[in-house]
Amino acid sequence: MLYDIIASVKNKRILNRKKHIYEKNLLNDNRAVRKYNMEVAVLKKLVTVLGAFFAVLLACPLSVFAAEGSKAPSTVPVWLCIPFAGLLLCIAVMPLVKAEWWESHQPLVVALWIILMVVPFAFVYGAGKTAETVLDCIVNDYLTFIILLFGLFCVSGNITMEGDFAGSPRVNVGLLALGTLLASCIGTTGASMLMVRPVIKMNSWRKRKGHIMIFFIFMVSNMGGCLTPIGDPPLLMGFMRGVPFTWSLRLFPVLVFNMVILLTVFYFIDRRAYRRDIALGMRPDISKPTTTFKVNGLHNIIFMIMIVAGVVLSGVLPGMKAFQNADGSVISIPIFRSVRLAVPTLIEIIIILVAAFLSFKTTKSDVRTKNHFTWGAIEEVAVLFIGIFITMQPALMILKSKGAELGLTKPLEMFWATGALSSFLDNTPTYLVFLTTAGTLGATSGIATTVGTVAVKMLMAISCGAVFMGANTYIGNAPNFMVKSISDENGIKMPSFFGYMLCSLKFLIPVFIIDTLVFFL
Repeated sequence: MLYDIIASVKNKRILNRKKHIYEKNLLNDNRAVRKYNMEVAVLKKLVTVLGAFFAVLLACPLSVFAAEGSKAPSTVPVWLCIPFAGLLLCIAVMPLVKAEWWESHQPLVVALWIILMVVPFAFVYGAGKTAETVLDCIVNDYLTFIILLFGLFCVSGNITMEGDFAGSPRVNVGLLALGTLLASCIGTTGASMLMVRPVIKMNSWRKRKGHIMIFFIFMVSNMGGCLTPIGDPPLLMGFMRGVPFTWSLRLFPVLVFNMVILLTVFYFIDRRAYRRDIALGMRPDISKPTTTFKVNGLHNIIFMIMIVAGVVLSGVLPGMKAFQNADGSVISIPIFRSVRLAVPTLIEIIIILVAAFLSFKTTKSDVRTKNHFTWGAIEEVAVLFIGIFITMQPALMILKSKGAELGLTKPLEMFWATGALSSFLDNTPTYLVFLTTAGTLGATSGIATTVGTVAVKMLMAISCGAVFMGANTYIGNAPNFMVKSISDENGIKMPSFFGYMLCSLKFLIPVFIIDTLVFFL
């Protein structure tokens, strides 16, 4: 009897404790739900305000001051670049200061900086011009950018590699070399998305692996795309301006030279980190007597080829008469004023989306589970880069208007100027500005383009600057931030924005100085 009473009291206490824990967890969950709902509500209000604002812009073609064009400045005010600088500063500083807040409020911060750029821009240039600039940026730059990234992200997420390969210095050097060479075949974004998860998986047993992803960004996400117009968008734009498709193969000696230097440096850094991990008792799983290797979802290579074909077609179709108007312009769909969506671009978008859809439909979800596939990385990139694309428009306008006045006449000057700006701005318009500038220098021999004859060494300098130096910052090239986000998701401690720039200053700038002395003097 006494035993039953004691047991009853004890069980009652356990039940009360469990009830308390349950109520506490429920309270926390309710708080989280309320917080989420509040953030969603604020975001919806902000989107509504932005939508209304853009609707007003579309409905009011007149300048705030007067009729458009009468009081608009002849040069772009430099202070209009402040929102772009502010957004970059937030991307660099906020993860260090308030990481959790930044993680959940990125859309609000990005929207704020967009408003801070758009409103003053409307006061200076008028509502119509502002709407035209923003829409042109979204339709012709951001849309193709994010669709391509989305397609490659989806397809690569449906390919997984399984095997007993352990991330050792030799294996990692081989993976980086393979990814670098692969980038010219399927693009830096395609190679990055295809190779990043296998590299992470093979080095999952290691503690020190942040440096692996840094060099991955240096080489696979940037330098590897220099050999073909498929490799990186600037070279595709050059191809559309008359640069021969195979001309980029001239950059092979430069690429190999840089690969040898960087892979040698990487090997010694990785060997040191590898030995430290081993000393801590970390060991890869080598229980199996033989080494096996298996690729699941290999059929997705077909969809990867579809995406690459779509990108190539977007550069080839505009030159075909079937896609040209009587005046030689590309057939396009009118959006607003001079903003038009080219039919070849629309075809590219459709091909990419179809490839992504078929990839998901034909691949088992188990493959994505093994890849630790989530939407977090692409969502973060989509949010941050729409802010970057819009707020950097004044900076691009200044570059376009003043690029020819910079007095750049030597290959080494073009190399560093193109590279420095490509580190922070979109490297495609930067490449086009300096290609156009080079075409006006009056070269008597070289590559004949639609913007004039460009000396071979000059074109090499512009191409290498645009492609190579996108590795200087996380925002220098599209795959950079994507690789960082995927690495963060998988528990790899990546350096901050400034920390990464310090790494690029330490390892890349000396290489670029050597490139200057060897190739561009």
